[in-house]
Amino acid sequence: MQKPLLLSLLLLTSVALTRAQVQPTYKDKPYLQDFSVKYYADTTQTSLLQIAADRNGIIQMLAKEGLRHTSAGQFLYPGKVVPDRNYRYMKDKHISALTSYENQLVYLTDQVVFSNAWAGTLFSKHNLPKATLFAGGKDFTFLVSDGASLELIKDSKSLWNGKLSDDSAIALAFQANANQFWILGNKSLYKVGVQDKKLSKVLTGADFTAFDITSKESKIVIGTLDGILSFDIPTGKQTGGIDRKLPVTKITVVKEVNGKVWFGSDLGAFALRADGKFDYYFGERWLPGNTVTDIEKGPKNSVLVLTTKGLGQIQFKSMTLEDKAKLFDEQVRLRHIRNGFNSQLTGLNHGDLSSGFTEDSDNDGLWTAMYLGGQIFRYAATKDPYALQNCRESMDAMERLYTVNPVAGFPARSFERSGHINELHDVERWQHAPEKEWDWKSTTSSDEVIGHIFAFGAAAELVDDPKIKKQAVMLIDTVMSHILKNNMYLIDFDGKPTMWGKWHPDYVNSFPINVGDRKLNSSNIVAMLQTAYHFTKKEKYKAKAFELMNKHGYFENMMRSMNIIGRAPEDADDHAKHMSDGWNHSDDEMYFLGYWGLYRYAFNDTLKAQYKKQIIDHWQAERPEREGAWNIFTAITNPKEFDLNESVWYLQEHPMDLIDWVIKNSHRKDIDQLEPNFRKQTTKEVLPPDERPIQRHNGNMFTLDRNGGNGTGEHSAGDIWLLPYWMGRYLNVISAPQK
Repeated sequence: MQKPLLLSLLLLTSVALTRAQVQPTYKDKPYLQDFSVKYYADTTQTSLLQIAADRNGIIQMLAKEGLRHTSAGQFLYPGKVVPDRNYRYMKDKHISALTSYENQLVYLTDQVVFSNAWAGTLFSKHNLPKATLFAGGKDFTFLVSDGASLELIKDSKSLWNGKLSDDSAIALAFQANANQFWILGNKSLYKVGVQDKKLSKVLTGADFTAFDITSKESKIVIGTLDGILSFDIPTGKQTGGIDRKLPVTKITVVKEVNGKVWFGSDLGAFALRADGKFDYYFGERWLPGNTVTDIEKGPKNSVLVLTTKGLGQIQFKSMTLEDKAKLFDEQVRLRHIRNGFNSQLTGLNHGDLSSGFTEDSDNDGLWTAMYLGGQIFRYAATKDPYALQNCRESMDAMERLYTVNPVAGFPARSFERSGHINELHDVERWQHAPEKEWDWKSTTSSDEVIGHIFAFGAAAELVDDPKIKKQAVMLIDTVMSHILKNNMYLIDFDGKPTMWGKWHPDYVNSFPINVGDRKLNSSNIVAMLQTAYHFTKKEKYKAKAFELMNKHGYFENMMRSMNIIGRAPEDADDHAKHMSDGWNHSDDEMYFLGYWGLYRYAFNDTLKAQYKKQIIDHWQAERPEREGAWNIFTAITNPKEFDLNESVWYLQEHPMDLIDWVIKNSHRKDIDQLEPNFRKQTTKEVLPPDERPIQRHNGNMFTLDRNGGNGTGEHSAGDIWLLPYWMGRYLNVISAPQK
């Protein structure tokens, strides 16, 4: 007979949940997804200076050694910067500058401004043999400068000559709506009209480096060695002071492209957004090098960011979330499936995807369970037979974790062919399997088991394939019988509990109430027991769950608010102190995976209502991270609010390139950094996923930097992205693509 749950619940009857709220649904319409195609230069033979593109999509670069162009190159498969021999006689020209004028490539030499477009008729002579700067105006009028002098020319005629007073020109630009040129010096800003030919100084400053005319030719943005400033053209005045709240303050380039102002620096490039914040492009996720020498508009809605080490062509492609899911599905199936597991590609040589290998992990079962969960939701939402086959293969891999080792009901962490064991650092975890060809990894942890139960429960409920349903229920029963038989412990090959596979009250309640493991293990084991009872109807699971909740305080542990989680008190033991040295994001992962079975398979509606409070309380604590998966997991409780917009932001802003490149943000002046704290939150607002290191859901989304191992591995999108997306599709909080 079922025991009463808690004294406080004796007064409650099993009541129906309040009428379901109508949840919002994101309509999956196309958005612009950015990604980079990189072209590396041989820096021993090429010193890159400028870049331009023409109406045909030809990209050309000027180096000290001559003209260069791109060779090959596509997303994740970089091309090269090579000498441009297309016009063979160009090598005889002493080209000192390059630009795009009326969507054609135009060149400056020591004698002329010329082009191969317009049948080669543009050939306008000038009188500045050391000229290095030029800009095009209306009707093939050009302003040319050698830094000291200026000359306005048209059709080889000199229309005007001038000099800056006590300054040197470093950049030129043309304002079409006023038919005038602007000249930037190291410490001043000038203008000269094509009609009146009057040179006038309009601004004095210091340490100017670059500029461009922006905002529909109403404003000039000037870069300096320490920030940027704005000059309002209609009023002829500087607006405000120098802005240093930037990702980087040492500016090398300013360029407006398609209405957005871009900046180059010695630490990457960044673009000003409509909300006043910046999109930051740092490192080889985006650029071959971080010292930016030029930025220009590129072909097909791209931006060309030239660096000292090559070109980063940042492309903006219109796609839906489902389009992105298809690309990520291909990534997983081509490079991240190992024996049916969802694995990481490692051992890469500087991002070369052909050089890597899939590596076993302590958490093969967990990462695969999360990928499997995504494929289950995909099948449930679409009935796609391809997704069903993915489920079959991953389910078989998960089942073999239980059969590859000789311990009844015990899941291995992983398995691998014999011989590979000698290459591994953690040899002590590996055991020889009864099958001669195989070895298996022991010491399985609680995060593995909760992942298994999540995926098996979802499969048993949502997949209409009889074999998979039977397989899933059998595996749930197998591992949970092992845990019950062994007094709430996961018992390894040596007859001892594993380090983390412990749900016995002696262990769980040994932690102070504010140490997370007490709450976590209580929540997880109840979720697991509920799942087991729901699908097997074996009373032993239900009885044990109520025993733990009533007799041993697990319900109280579970319902304790996240607000009290913190460091263990001074009189706690060393283990408790070690386990509470900061917020544990792996615990978050275990909680939310467990919430599927906790809420979905609750014993009764009274408990379900209480569980919802627990989940919402946890979600409130997680909201600053804008974590797509945890928001969408929260949506299973049908709350009024679960941050759907932030979930979509996570999915859209997640980079397409999942390679572990070096990432740096801690130097940025545009983010508000916080003092060290228990939650390990480094900034007031979390950065977009495409600006921070690639992380699984058990990572700290406030991590700013990733150092070392540049381009040595590629993460799988299977657990990182496909799980939250397809869960959102199944829950109907994300729609199918909208036509």
